[in-house]
Amino acid sequence: MPTADRPRPLVLITGGARRVGAQIAAAFAAAGCDLVVTYNRSEREAEHAAERWRSTGARVTLAPLPLDDPAETDARAEALAAEITRSTGRLDVLVHNASAYFSTPLAETDPADGARLYAINALAPLLITKRFAPLLARTALATGSCVVCMCDMHAMGRPRKDFAAYSMSKAALAEMVRSLARDLAPRTRVVGVAPGVVQWPDEGHESDEDAQRAYLRRVPLERAGTAEEAAEVVRWLALEAGYITGEILRLDGGRSLA
Repeated sequence: MPTADRPRPLVLITGGARRVGAQIAAAFAAAGCDLVVTYNRSEREAEHAAERWRSTGARVTLAPLPLDDPAETDARAEALAAEITRSTGRLDVLVHNASAYFSTPLAETDPADGARLYAINALAPLLITKRFAPLLARTALATGSCVVCMCDMHAMGRPRKDFAAYSMSKAALAEMVRSLARDLAPRTRVVGVAPGVVQWPDEGHESDEDAQRAYLRRVPLERAGTAEEAAEVVRWLALEAGYITGEILRLDGGRSLA
């Protein structure tokens, strides 16, 4: 917890307005952190969530940050980093939560779909980390700063049918974890969390109960995970696991074993 000698940690979460991202933000707010939360089209949800986070005493900044145009992402991330440099001069945790997820059967895959998935899931996290690396190096945390990437256990040797473009983009993100763990050491750790299912999709693939039951038949723990469980793992890795870097923790109820 923050004290007079230890300022409140500052955590930036991409795509933190709703679903798992909002729960991650809530976990950090409850742990005594201040937040910078980015969103794309979910401004209203972000504003409502920010009221809850502020009720814990957290200072919250909301920032629009679209991720599908690399040049725009880079420019907006640079501007946001400059703003944080002026206001606090440091960043302690960066969570890459925002992502795009949809199936791409091979015969229907087009260049725009592949480019969009790669831009959002892989290139945007790389560009954003580049812009915030100098601020992360100025962390106030005794364990060093931390970059946490929300990966996917299905892109780590358990591919799903008709999701090649998505899986390739998430596999690139996993490699970013390992590469930047070396590039940003020793001041900044880089880790990943690779869920199976911690929250079912709102629409599309596996949004219906039959598909969900079929998936859970292959999960040894016989249930889906929760957004709260995912958020707690992210918080622990970022704030407490000071000797872990370059690792990706599977959060899948044993699905990767079955």
